[in-house]
This record gives sequence, structure tokens and C-alpha cells, in this order.
Amino acid sequence: MTEETPGFDEKPDVPSGATDDAEPQAAASSSEAGAAPAGDASAQIAGLTAQLDQSRKALDERTADLQRLQAEFQNYRRRVERDRITVKEIAVANLLTELLPVLDDIGRAREHGELLGGFKSVAESLETVAAKMGLQQFGKEGEPFDPTIHEALMHSYAPDVTETTCVAILQPGYRIGERTIRPARVAVAEPQPGAQAAKDESEAGEEKDNSSEEG
Repeated sequence: MTEETPGFDEKPDVPSGATDDAEPQAAASSSEAGAAPAGDASAQIAGLTAQLDQSRKALDERTADLQRLQAEFQNYRRRVERDRITVKEIAVANLLTELLPVLDDIGRAREHGELLGGFKSVAESLETVAAKMGLQQFGKEGEPFDPTIHEALMHSYAPDVTETTCVAILQPGYRIGERTIRPARVAVAEPQPGAQAAKDESEAGEEKDNSSEEG
């Protein structure tokens, strides 16, 4: 006969209710494990959203700064270009102002028929260069007197003018663009005192006579 080893068929003592309690605990642990990742994901999304908002705000601020800098740079370029043009105009005006007495001598020589030969060629070349640099001559007999561009050196009365008029150009004026570098020096004539009243009376008498003849 084979002897049986005592204790092999015996089951270890398990406390009552141990198995039943283990299953709910395992289920609860599984539920907690599933809930924790969901909460972490929501927190991560909220954090990323806040970072995105901050990044957008920073981008808007940098964009506004860049636009402001671009506007300031454009204003600076325009100001520099305007100053450069102004400096150039002043330099040209100063140079041409120094040449005006020479141009006056050329004009007088031309009036007296002395602009001949090589001197004529040089004079005409100088006038051409001055014109290319923007110099313009002005002042004509018969034009109305304008104190902003004319300088009256002589004054008289004349019965045949109806307003203060330039009757002689003593020295022509010169300008560069809209800038006058020397006014035209002129002799002016004003209407004869009382001439306008006499003219008005004469015209009134003529109209009266015409009306009488028509009647």
C-alpha cells in the first residue's frame, strides 16, 4: 500500500470574504486609472490653450511694433529725401545767384549789339547751362505790377493804364521753379489821378446820349 503524504490534499485556509473583497478593489483601481488620464489631458489642453493665447498676444504685439517701425522708417526716408532735395536746391540757387551779374552783362551786350564772335558762343553756352539747372528769367513790359516778384525802382503816372503796370524792365527777374532768387527790377506807372473818374463820367455821358438817340 502506498502511504499518502499528509497535507497534500488540504487547501490553505483563506479568510472568509477575502475573494469577494478583492474583485471590487480591483475594479475601483481600474476606474481610478481610467479617470486620471482624462483629467491630465484636460489640464494639458487648458495649458496649451493658455500658451497659444500668450503666443498670439506676443505675435500681435511684435506685429504692431514692426508696423510702427516700418512707418517710422518710411517717414525718415521721406524726410531725408526732402532734405536732400532742399540742400541741392539751395546749393544750385547760391551758384546761380553768383552768376546773375554775368547774365546781366550778357543781356546788356546783346541789347547793344556787342554779343559777337567767340564771346557770343560762350555767353549762349552759359545761358544754356543755367537754363538746364532750372534758372528761368521773368519780367515783361506791360504786365501788372506784383510786389511779390517785382521791385519798383521808378514810379510815374500814365493816362493809358488802368492799374499799376510795369512800363520798363530795368533788370530781369530770375526764379528756380517756384522760388524767386531775384525780383524783376522795373519802372511802374499808375493811372493818372482823376483819370478814372473822368473816364467814368465820359462813359456815363456816352450811354446817356445813346439812350436819348434810341428814344
